[in-house]
Amino acid sequence: MEHIFRKQIEKIVSLTDSEFEHILSFFIRKKYKRHQFVIQQGDPVNYEFLVLSGLLKSYILDDDGKMHILQFAMEDWWLSDYTAFLTGTPATSFADCLEDSELLGITKENKDKLCSEMHKMEHFFRVKSNYGYVALQRRILSLLSNNAQEKYRQLFELYPSLFQRVPKALLASYIGVSRETLSRLTISPDLL
Repeated sequence: MEHIFRKQIEKIVSLTDSEFEHILSFFIRKKYKRHQFVIQQGDPVNYEFLVLSGLLKSYILDDDGKMHILQFAMEDWWLSDYTAFLTGTPATSFADCLEDSELLGITKENKDKLCSEMHKMEHFFRVKSNYGYVALQRRILSLLSNNAQEKYRQLFELYPSLFQRVPKALLASYIGVSRETLSRLTISPDLL
C-alpha cells in the first residue's frame, strides 16, 4: 500500500527506491477498526496521517452535542488536528473511522527531521500544505456563499464516491444542512 504514498510524492518530486525507503523509515503504519478514534478532543496529537485505505471523518461537537464535520479523509488524503499537531496543544477536534482503515503516521519531530535531511520532502510537504490551504479556503467560501443545493452539487462533483461510502446524515453535517434538507436536494441527471 505504500505505493499510494510514493505515487503521491512523485506527482511533485521524483524519488529513487532508496530515497523512498528512507522516507518510509520516518513513518509508522497504523490500523484502525470502524468507529475507532484516531484523534480525541483534549488529547495530544502525535501524528499527521496519510490514509492508505479506509475512510475517516474529522469533526467537532458544539455545546449542544451537534456534530460539525470538518473533513472526510479517504485513500491518498492527509488528516490531523493540525493546530494540536503543530503547536503541541490538546486536540480541539475528533477523528474516527467510518471504515476499517490503514494509515501512515509521522510525528512532528520525524517530519521536521525528514524535511531537514531531504529538500525534496520539504518541497513536497510545502506543496501539499499549499493545496490544503486552497481546499480549505474554497470550502469556507462555499459554506459562506453557496445555498444548500449548490453545496450539495459541489460536493457531488468533487467527491462522488463519498455518496456511496458516507451516510447521508454525515454528508448533511458536512455541508451544514439538516438530514431532512439533504433528502430534498437533488443532483441533475447530467451530473450522474
